[in-house]
Amino acid sequence: MKKIIILVALSLSLFKAQADEGMWLPMLLGQQVYNDMVKKGLKLTKEQLYSINKSSLKDAIIIFGGGCTGEIVSSQGLIFTNHHCGYSAISGASTVEHNYLRDGFYAYNKGQEIKTGLTVQFLDRIVDVTKEVEDQLKGLSYADRVKKITEIYKVITDKVADKENELAGRIYGMFKGNQHIMYVYKTYRDIRLVGAPPESVGKFGGDTDNWEWPRHTGDFSVFRVYTSKDGKPVAYNTDNVPMKPKHFLPVSIKGFKDGDFAMIYGYPGGTTRYETSYGIKLKNEIDNPSLVGLRDVRLKFMHEQMIKDPAVKLKLADNYAGVANYWKFFDGETKQLIKYKVYDQKQQFENKFIAWAKGKPEYENVMADYEKNYAAWSPYSKMRQYLNEGIMGSPLAGAASRLISLEDKLLKSNTPKAELTKAIDAANTARNAFKQGEDLPSDEKILAKTAMMFYNDVDKNQHPIGFYEGIKAAYGSLNDEATFKSWARDVFAKTMMLDDDKWKAFADNPTAAALQEDPAFAYASAFVKNYTGKYASLFTEFRNKDNELGRLYLKGIMEMNPAAVNKMYPDANFSMRVSYGAVKSYRPRDAVFYDYVTTSKGVLEKYKAGDYEFDLPAKQIELLKKRDFGQYIDKRTNDLVVGFITTNDITGGNSGSPVIDGSGNLIGLAFDGNYEALSHKIAFDKDLNRTINVDVRYVLWCIDKLGGAKNIIDELTLVK
Repeated sequence: MKKIIILVALSLSLFKAQADEGMWLPMLLGQQVYNDMVKKGLKLTKEQLYSINKSSLKDAIIIFGGGCTGEIVSSQGLIFTNHHCGYSAISGASTVEHNYLRDGFYAYNKGQEIKTGLTVQFLDRIVDVTKEVEDQLKGLSYADRVKKITEIYKVITDKVADKENELAGRIYGMFKGNQHIMYVYKTYRDIRLVGAPPESVGKFGGDTDNWEWPRHTGDFSVFRVYTSKDGKPVAYNTDNVPMKPKHFLPVSIKGFKDGDFAMIYGYPGGTTRYETSYGIKLKNEIDNPSLVGLRDVRLKFMHEQMIKDPAVKLKLADNYAGVANYWKFFDGETKQLIKYKVYDQKQQFENKFIAWAKGKPEYENVMADYEKNYAAWSPYSKMRQYLNEGIMGSPLAGAASRLISLEDKLLKSNTPKAELTKAIDAANTARNAFKQGEDLPSDEKILAKTAMMFYNDVDKNQHPIGFYEGIKAAYGSLNDEATFKSWARDVFAKTMMLDDDKWKAFADNPTAAALQEDPAFAYASAFVKNYTGKYASLFTEFRNKDNELGRLYLKGIMEMNPAAVNKMYPDANFSMRVSYGAVKSYRPRDAVFYDYVTTSKGVLEKYKAGDYEFDLPAKQIELLKKRDFGQYIDKRTNDLVVGFITTNDITGGNSGSPVIDGSGNLIGLAFDGNYEALSHKIAFDKDLNRTINVDVRYVLWCIDKLGGAKNIIDELTLVK
C-alpha cells in the first residue's frame, strides 16, 4: 500500500503545474503560487493584480473581438493587440484603392480613426458560484445534470445582467465541471482602427515562420474604445468620446535581460491538459492528420490565385489566414506528442489511477468506460473531419449547406408566408455575402479535390447513398481526377448560387424541388444529411460520455492527492488567466542555441525583394540600414530588438496579450508559440516551451519612425 501511494504521488506530477506551467485564475491565485511569482521577480501585490473595489491590472485587459486579447495603454482608451487579431477589421476597412492591409494605416488625429464592427469586453468581477450550482445538482444523473445546469446558469447570470450598462455574466465550468466560476463582463461597441503596420511587417515571415523561432514579425495593431460623453458603452456615434479606463499599462522601453520576470494576462482559448491516452491516440492517428491534409489542399489552391492578383489576395486574405494558422499547428502538435511520448506517459498515469480506484465504485470503471466510448466513436471520426474540413472547406458547398433550413420550411405545407419570406430574405443576404468573398478558380479546385479525397479516404459504408454512383454514371471513373474536375466544373456552371437570373427566379417562386435540383445544394445537402441522419447522434453520445467521464476522472485525480490540488489549474476556456515565467533563451536540439531576442539585423537577413512572405517596405529597409532606432535602441545588442521569448504558458486566445514586467509595465505582445513545444494544448514542456512576443520597442518604432504617428507615442506613458 505504501508503495502504491508513493507512485501515485509521483505520477501526479503529470497533472500539477511544474516550472512555469499554469494558467491561473487571478481572483483565486493561491498564496503558494503568488509567493512563487514574488520569488521570481513580481513586485506587485495581489490586489494590484486583481481587485473588485480598486483599479488593478485586470481592468486594462480586454477580450478583443471574439477570440483575442488586447490591453489598454493610455488614459484615452488606446488598445494594443496583434495584427492578426485586427486583421479582419483592417481588411474590412481596405479597398483596392486604399489598401491598408498592404500599405498600413495610421490616424494622425482622432478624426481619422476608422469605424469597425468590433466589440471589446472588460472584466467587471469574478464570482465563485460552485456551491450555488452544485447544491441544485446533487443526486442527478449526468444527463439530468446537463439539462439542469443550463437553467441554473441562466438564473444566476440573470441576476447580474444590466442591459443599460452592457453588463452580462458568463459561467465557466472549471476542472471539467467540478467548479463553477462566473465572470461578469462589460461590453463596448464603438471600437475604431487607429493604426496598423503594412502587412509585410505585421505578417513578416508568413506561413514559413509561423510557430517558429527566431521570429521577426511586427504582429501588432492599434485601436481605440469610445463611449458616450457620460462614459457609458454605446453604439458608434460621432458624438462619442475616447474612453477613460480604470487602469492602463505604462509602456517600458528600458529593455530586459535573460532571466527577467515576465507575466502574461489574457484569455487563453482552450487546453486539454487532463486528456486521456485514448484522446491522444485518436488525435494522433485520425483527427490531426485528416485536418492537416485537407487544409493543405485548401491553402494550396487559394495561394495559387492570391499570388496572381492583389484583388484576389485581399478578398481571400482573412479566410486564408484563418485556415493557415492552425494547419501548421496541428501538424506540429502531432509530431511533438509522438516525439515526447505523451501517449505513453498518459497510459502510465492511467494505470496508477486504475490501481488507486480499485474498490472505489465511483471511479473503478472510469478508464474501462473511456476505452468503450472511444472504441464506439473512432471508426466515424475521420468521416466527420472530412465533412467539416473537406466537403465544407469549399466556400460554395458551405454556402449551399446553409440553405437546408430553407428547404425544411419549403417542405412544410403549413409554413407561414411571413416566415418563408423572412427565410428567403436571409438566404439572399447570405448569398450576397458569399459572392463578395468567392474566388471561383480556387473554389472549383477545392470542391473537386475534397470530394475525391472523401471518396478515397473515408469508409465506403459511410458515404452518402447514391452520390458517388451518380458521378460515376455521368462523368466516368471515380479513380480518375479528371472525373471530379468535370463534375465540379458543371456544379459551378449550373448552380443558382452563382447565377443571378436563376437565383431571382427561385427567390420569386421558391420550391423545395427547385432547390433540390441545384447541383451545389444537392452536393452539400447529401453530405450534411448523411452525417446528421446517421452519425450526429453518435458524436453527441460520444462527446457527452467523454465529458461525464472527464468530470469523474478529474474529481478522482484530486482525491488521489489532496495536497496537490493547490498547485493544479483548470484547463483554459477563454476566461481571464494569468501566467508567469521568465525571458529565457533555449537549446532546441544538440549544438543549437537560440538567443532570447531577435533584432533588425535578422529582418534584413530574411528580406527578399518581391517575395510573398519576406518583402519589406522600402522606407523600412532605408531606416534599418541607417540604424535610425531613436530611443528604442536596445543597449545590450546595440540594435533594435524585434521579438523575444519567454517561458510563459499560453495558448490560442492569448494572441495580443500583454507581456508585463515585475512592476506592471508593458514590454511586449504575445503572438505565437514555438514549434518544439506545439504539444502545449495537451502537455506543457517545461524545458522547451516558449511564448513568442513582439517587443513593444519595435511596435513603437514602427508607429513612430516607420509610420510617422508620433501622436500615438505622445499619448503613452513611457517608462525609460
